[in-house]
Amino acid sequence: MRKKYLLTPGPTPLPPEVCQAMSRPIIHHRTPQFQAILKEATEGLKYVLQTKNDVFILASSGTGAMEASVVNLLSFGDSAICVEAGKFGERWTEICRAYGINCEVIKVEWGKAVDPQEIRSRIKDAQSKIKAVFVTHCETSTGVVTDLEAIGKIVKDSEAVLVVDAISGLGAIPLLTDQWSCDVVVSGSQKGLMLPPGLGFISVSPKALKLVESASLPRYYFDLRKAKKALDKTDTPFTPAITLIIALNEALAMIKEDGLENVFLRHKKMAEATRKAVLALGLELFVPDAASNAVTAVKVPAGIDGEKLVKIMRDTYGVTIAGGQSELKGKVFRIAHMGYIEEFDIILCISCLEKVLNQLGFKFSLGAGIRVAEEEFLKK
Repeated sequence: MRKKYLLTPGPTPLPPEVCQAMSRPIIHHRTPQFQAILKEATEGLKYVLQTKNDVFILASSGTGAMEASVVNLLSFGDSAICVEAGKFGERWTEICRAYGINCEVIKVEWGKAVDPQEIRSRIKDAQSKIKAVFVTHCETSTGVVTDLEAIGKIVKDSEAVLVVDAISGLGAIPLLTDQWSCDVVVSGSQKGLMLPPGLGFISVSPKALKLVESASLPRYYFDLRKAKKALDKTDTPFTPAITLIIALNEALAMIKEDGLENVFLRHKKMAEATRKAVLALGLELFVPDAASNAVTAVKVPAGIDGEKLVKIMRDTYGVTIAGGQSELKGKVFRIAHMGYIEEFDIILCISCLEKVLNQLGFKFSLGAGIRVAEEEFLKK
């Protein structure tokens, strides 16, 4: 028997309260009892998103919410800006092109954040033809965080709407949806919100709702016009993921009890301890600047098989971290510190990392990372 520990950037560990909520008997969704649950969940999501806008809950992964935003905002042949700074930025482009959208792609070096002025320049050059700007708040594949506040100020003064993938960022790093003029924010349940995969979320501003009414891309299940009509009656257009929404309220209650500021400070503390620990081992961060407090990407040292490192930690010792994706496969590993992860999870992860690096022949002072992490956690 071996205990298993999860430190991947989705799915993340589940609190006992969430697991217990999912064990409750199922109820029917067309009842006053479920309406009360749905209302509580919607208001809780508004709190985490820091928005007064409508928030829709979808029975899908975060990618479903991404697709919902595309088909509800745009029409065939429309133009949109897609920022590609990693694998999930590329997903915006892939979805848009699947529906015949003309994509103005801004390619950013992996490990870097987009320059907001590049977005300003593209919007200006397009002469009001841009309908939407698609960005990623926390690029999970690299650990980079995007300056949404600066981008929001730029897009706000245009005809376009700002659409944000906050799947990895929500509940882990600050996101002021209304204050930063984020017209549409999409997210998922399995990361900072401490739930299993299966729920997608999408908030929509009044500016974006106007596009929802005029868009002509094909949509049925993801039609936000249906969702809006149902939401106004505290209902859903189709059968919702009842059990997950019940569990969502438990997770949101935990976040509210801590307070968002304290939640963000905890994530910051986990991130700083993780980064200082790996640096103490002689490793190099993939993102020295603009790093997200949701996940840390670390360069695999020369002479070490990155895929083997992740595999041994997982299969031999039961500690699951994430490897690199796409062009970073085998070149980086990623340690998550989002959601239901605390300081002893980080210490255990660093301990396992040290053990496997030592077995693979990497030279460092054994225990150096653990010591630095503990010192960081002892700080007030």
